[in-house]
Amino acid sequence: MSLQNNNNKEKEKEKEKEKEKENEKNKIIGKYKVIILGDYGIGKRSFINRLQNKKIKKKYIATIGVEVTSIPFCTSAGIVQFDIWNTALSEKFGYLRDGYYVDSHAAIIMFDLTSRITYKNTSIWYRDLCRICENIPIALVGNKCDDTNRKLKDKQINFHRKKNIPYYEISTKSDYNIKNPILFLIRALLEEDSVQFMKTPLFKDQEMGLNETINEKKEKEL
Repeated sequence: MSLQNNNNKEKEKEKEKEKEKENEKNKIIGKYKVIILGDYGIGKRSFINRLQNKKIKKKYIATIGVEVTSIPFCTSAGIVQFDIWNTALSEKFGYLRDGYYVDSHAAIIMFDLTSRITYKNTSIWYRDLCRICENIPIALVGNKCDDTNRKLKDKQINFHRKKNIPYYEISTKSDYNIKNPILFLIRALLEEDSVQFMKTPLFKDQEMGLNETINEKKEKEL
């Protein structure tokens, strides 16, 4: 009887440990304000839409004209919540209020690979960002990398090298490479390079075929 009781106690302890591990995985370990910058019509909202799942919460802050989307990301370190701030047409008129930038933890500067002017303007967005936010993680993102009307080739894109920030090409249309800028920001904010996304319906694995197509295009350009 005593042996059986000991076995039962050990099993209970194991179950408790498993519950603790599961609770740790489901724990929100950080909430961060992440802003998306870039010209009007380049796909910022489409990018956010690609990151959404059924539990998304949106709210509109009328006083400063932004839409805030809260998205939880399941990682090997725990759940990281990004409150992603997207402008409400203010960038169409060439300005954003300082309140949009204040207290930001990270930023994505986006441009359209089919529009040279949107890439040229990334330097302006970067300048305005750094005027208010110092030493925050920044990712440069080029959208529409699979568009047949692409105007910018790889060798023409060098702003990220000058500023020593990472650059990612994505396609909001086909869901290509969407998660990589987010993963960079999470790793930078947590100061942990080994963090990975856990298997979750947040992202669809549709990259393999498109990867081959994009690589073929790049080989032709070289």
